Amino acid sequence: MKIEVSGKGGCGKSTLSVLLARSMKKLGYRVLLVDGDESNIGLENMAGIKEPVHLLDYLGGKKEFKAMLNQTMMAGNPAGLFSGKQTIDDLPRECIASADDGLEMLVIGKIHHIGEGCACPMGVLSKKFLSSLETGEKEVVLVDAEAGVEHFGRGIVGECDLILGVIDPTAESFQLAQKMTDMAVKADKKICFVLNKVEPAIESVMKQKLGSATVIGAIPKDHSIFMESLEGRKLTKTLPEADEICRKILTDHGSDRL
Repeated sequence: MKIEVSGKGGCGKSTLSVLLARSMKKLGYRVLLVDGDESNIGLENMAGIKEPVHLLDYLGGKKEFKAMLNQTMMAGNPAGLFSGKQTIDDLPRECIASADDGLEMLVIGKIHHIGEGCACPMGVLSKKFLSSLETGEKEVVLVDAEAGVEHFGRGIVGECDLILGVIDPTAESFQLAQKMTDMAVKADKKICFVLNKVEPAIESVMKQKLGSATVIGAIPKDHSIFMESLEGRKLTKTLPEADEICRKILTDHGSDRL
């Protein structure tokens, strides 16, 4: 199963991705956490994983990747790289890093230098990578997406089985939720939402603002998680709310049932 975690900047996509990845591991699943955000650099700290070789760098960087794409397309292969199917075990091992608990992580690519140009090659690589990747029984790929909806426009979400929107208590977050829902419906993709940074007094208000959208859980505002994120440390706390969200995802949307 491939899940794209989406939302506005600062809503807690990375935090939720790590919490869900650990919960999935506890439920007996193999989990590949994919850093699909070319700008954010904190996911490996939260996961407690030493950053692996970026997939784009493994392929020679942006310039070489573009040349490879042009070459494969000129050779009569319009799908380009990753046109064949592959499993997690087929991925280059240099690009996979593991935590002590067995959680695995892959980074698509990052902006490294001033003036190096747009992040479009990362988007192309993400789409091709996800479209070719097949998950087996008891395997989950969690993609921590870039902020906003550009990855919707690039068609990356079309390669995932479920879009998981993260909503924090801001007006912008609810506006973006509506836009994500509209785009998901047009793409015939399943989408559901998790409320984040929730306090008891506002949970019902947040649900009301989402209207008929499917809300599968709420993550409470937690000072210890905030401090670990602020200091760039590994997230150590586990939450029963994250466990329950994973059960709902796997029960309602997974290919196998708990």
